[in-house]
Amino acid sequence: MALDTYNDNPLPKVAMRAELLDAETELKLAYAWRDERDVAALHRLINAYMRLAISMAARFKRYGAPMNDLIQEAGLGLMKAADKFDPDRGVRFSTYAVWWIKASIQDYVMRNWSMVRTGSTSSQKSLFFNMRRVQAQLEREAAASGERLDRHQLHQKISTEIGVPLRDVQMMEGRLSGSDFSLNAVQSADEDGREWIDALEDDSAQAAELVEDSHDTRCLRNWLVTAMQALNDRERYIVQERKLRDQARTLESLGTELGLSKERVRQLEAAAFQKMRKSLEGQSREVHNFLL
Repeated sequence: MALDTYNDNPLPKVAMRAELLDAETELKLAYAWRDERDVAALHRLINAYMRLAISMAARFKRYGAPMNDLIQEAGLGLMKAADKFDPDRGVRFSTYAVWWIKASIQDYVMRNWSMVRTGSTSSQKSLFFNMRRVQAQLEREAAASGERLDRHQLHQKISTEIGVPLRDVQMMEGRLSGSDFSLNAVQSADEDGREWIDALEDDSAQAAELVEDSHDTRCLRNWLVTAMQALNDRERYIVQERKLRDQARTLESLGTELGLSKERVRQLEAAAFQKMRKSLEGQSREVHNFLL
């Protein structure tokens, strides 16, 4: 359950008093969980390294996320590490757990840093957490050597330093340069200033489009009714069942109902369409141009 404040969270104090595991005990606990699904061994392993998770969570406070949430995410990463840890590989659990804890915290920070998704690829994640530091370092080095870097040169050097595509650097620069703003914020300090949402283009159909669509639909309906009148009752029924139903009838089902072969129904359908085409083409030049 989410906690409200870091100071109210007893977990850090409890974690600091947890036992320190030696390599042999840690290995026994890891085997007990992996091979026997011993929950007590899992709890003991996680509790012993919760201080590591809390310590890593504290490194990400500068990104503005609540400390309690960071601790919870770090704990989730620690539990994932415990579940996937293979003691046969010969590494300490703490070494393995660091990666999972860091990944869990970073994913949380990136998900909550902005309403707009900041990035999902490994290069975007690397940029998000390292771009400002690398940029400051490059600017210090340039200033020390008397070199002046424009924005494009700086982006190229960041791309090379971090090992990511230049386009990702340019994208992340835009994402990090500004914070989220509400579309309901007014554009000026005036009381009558309009909100930013009022400047968005309306994607819905405009009045002229609605009138045109209504006119076209009415014309098409009239043309269709006139064309259908050129058919006899059987042809009209076949067209209705084949083309004007939500679920079209098959030639075979119509043939069974009308006492005709499937091929004969197809021939009658083709003949009906030919009659309708001639009827439509004969109504006016407007209809003919519309069909073309």
